[in-house]
Amino acid sequence: MSKTLFRRIHEKESSFSKGQKRIAEYIQHHYDKAAFMTAAKFGETVGVSESTVVRFAFEIGYDGYPMLQRALQEMIRNKLTSVQRIQLANEQIPPGQVLETVLNQDIERIRRTLDETSHEDFDKAVKAIVNAKTIYIIGSKSAAHLANFLFYYFNLIFESVRLVQASTTSEMYEQMLRISDKDVLIGISFPRYSKRTVEAFRYASDNGATVIAITDSEISPLCETADCALLARSDMASFVDSLVAPLSLVNALIVAIGLEMNNKVCQTFEKLENIWEEYNVYEKVKG
Repeated sequence: MSKTLFRRIHEKESSFSKGQKRIAEYIQHHYDKAAFMTAAKFGETVGVSESTVVRFAFEIGYDGYPMLQRALQEMIRNKLTSVQRIQLANEQIPPGQVLETVLNQDIERIRRTLDETSHEDFDKAVKAIVNAKTIYIIGSKSAAHLANFLFYYFNLIFESVRLVQASTTSEMYEQMLRISDKDVLIGISFPRYSKRTVEAFRYASDNGATVIAITDSEISPLCETADCALLARSDMASFVDSLVAPLSLVNALIVAIGLEMNNKVCQTFEKLENIWEEYNVYEKVKG
């Protein structure tokens, strides 16, 4: 998307007014700061009116300033260091309003996830998983927790599920050695994207497996080889990756699989309930 934004500016720059040229120049040199400015703040920074900033967004082909701002944010999401994230959070979150700000941002991320995730790809992913011989799951860094969560439930439902855990690239390939066109690889990665997960996608795709990406954007490197792309917003909250929306998407995937395999899931959990009861797994709460 970064190339697309700069290309749009380049194609239209000959027709820009003086104010629009100032906006374009600021974006080209300070897009990391512009990405988190309101239209009013942007205008104040470059010395033009808010309406000029809004018109600029329309001029280069976006449906308003929010869409331009999203394009700017996509440009920097994979480039910010943890220190830069902390600095941005200090500027964005008002003192004493951390709880309200972070929770409201997560609510908005879930709304955007619902708007942006393809229902067609979601349904396609469900069918591929249900029909797979073996399901491989991979996720690194903070995404590893989502991979573990998905593995826990899939391991209860399916007979052959493998969580790819590797400290080296060679170990990763060894764990995926027998992946084939009868299998599915589910990979989870968000900015900054895991190189190892991207390599796993390429290997699985080369071996004919169905590849399902759970990631944040169509510009994610996982989407280059994915057969299905399930997009969930995971914007930063300071140095922390917000995984609220991705977890909701994973929950939806598990529920959809459960509904698709309702009889088998019911039988599985009936057995589990008997085991949990017999071996006193859970603490009984007195009512």
